[in-house]
Amino acid sequence: RKPRTIYTTTQLQELTRRYKISAYLALPDRADLAQQLGLSQTQIKIWFQNRRSKSKK
Repeated sequence: RKPRTIYTTTQLQELTRRYKISAYLALPDRADLAQQLGLSQTQIKIWFQNRRSKSKK
């Protein structure tokens, strides 16, 4: 199992900003965001899944 990812403040701000625009990211957008933030596409995908789950509660 991989260790838990700790997101930087800058990464969280950008992820949250993108989430407010749309709760779902298209593949090309996810690839761009991953490159921009220095994260993997999987990390971006999981963050969005978790954020959507959190907003439903």
